[in-house]
Amino acid sequence: MLWQLPLDAKYTRMSDDKLAAAIGRRREELGSNLVVLGHHYQQDEVLQFADFTGDSFKLSQLAAERVEAVEARYVIFCGVHFMAESADILTPDETTVILPDLSAGCSMADMADIEDTEDAWASIHDMLAGAGVEDPWVIPICYMNCSAAVKAFCGERGGAVCTSSNCREVLQWALNGGTESGRRGEVRILFLPDQHLGRNTAEAMGFRVEDQTCVWDPKAADRPGDCTVEMLEASRVILWKGHCSVHKLFRPEHVDQIRAEWPDVQVIVHPECCREVVQKADQAGSTEGILKVLEAADPGTRWAVGTEVHMVTRVARDAAKRGVTVRMLSDCQCLCTTMYRIDMPHLLWVLDELVEGRVVNAIRVDPRVCDGSLVALNRMLQLTGNGALPKSVEI
Repeated sequence: MLWQLPLDAKYTRMSDDKLAAAIGRRREELGSNLVVLGHHYQQDEVLQFADFTGDSFKLSQLAAERVEAVEARYVIFCGVHFMAESADILTPDETTVILPDLSAGCSMADMADIEDTEDAWASIHDMLAGAGVEDPWVIPICYMNCSAAVKAFCGERGGAVCTSSNCREVLQWALNGGTESGRRGEVRILFLPDQHLGRNTAEAMGFRVEDQTCVWDPKAADRPGDCTVEMLEASRVILWKGHCSVHKLFRPEHVDQIRAEWPDVQVIVHPECCREVVQKADQAGSTEGILKVLEAADPGTRWAVGTEVHMVTRVARDAAKRGVTVRMLSDCQCLCTTMYRIDMPHLLWVLDELVEGRVVNAIRVDPRVCDGSLVALNRMLQLTGNGALPKSVEI
């Protein structure tokens, strides 16, 4: 996580009405030079200024399309750090991506830094070779919620990126041999950084997660109990010991409690929730998937949703107009606290600086890392039938 210096008191002392008015004026001054992106988990006060609202990768794609159409010079991403990195990767070099608060990181992404990933890669191969596995074949697959460096790592080693909506397709591609489909031998996947998405997807694909997956703890001095040599050899999917701090808060008893209160309830959760919660839910889906299900829900139905509170509150408000009842699965404060650091004072500050000709909080991905990330991202899009990215490199 990066450090953000405190704002000048003039921003923190302004009322919400004055902040909103000032942001609106700055947006008008910058005109088509600016694109503002707002993630679904963002608070309403910020989302009112977004040109686009969506999940992380969709927003980066939309930003790239808008930049190409109107030649915008600046993209402000009201999300978290890895999302701004993706936007920088996809947009032209002359476009600057800005994160209003540099401390808006992602704890899940931070659980898989590039040094630990490289060390794990070497250790896994050494352990498998030591167990008698000839020429170990491991394909790295990373969830979108990781750093650009980890995306590049996967791209450079025959792997790909996945999202929560296409994870199964990407894992199947890897198990079929990935870029080496004609190679003989048993494929293993290193899936990082979210163990829960990996485990839930592997189970949905028919794997016995108790003995065909293991958990790699990058901070452990040794692996007993998590990933012994025997467990590693038996596993088809090696799960990184990472998780989402929001979705970790949902527990199986929350599902039991809401069913006792509402016997007719439909429970839908994000696959970043633990396996026990997903097993008890009626459905599991990505952020966009959850939205689509709730938008199509019949009047009179009742839903409990296991994902971030700002999104659920917004969806519940809209659903009520259609006679659909939506509530949080849990009464605990399931809040993305790092996303919450993006607020109107920080948004106004970066806009003020832009109008004065100064760029602050620019997110720049090293060109070499950008190339490797594009390889991994393009593989994902090509194998899922969604074309290629605006910027491309040889795969």
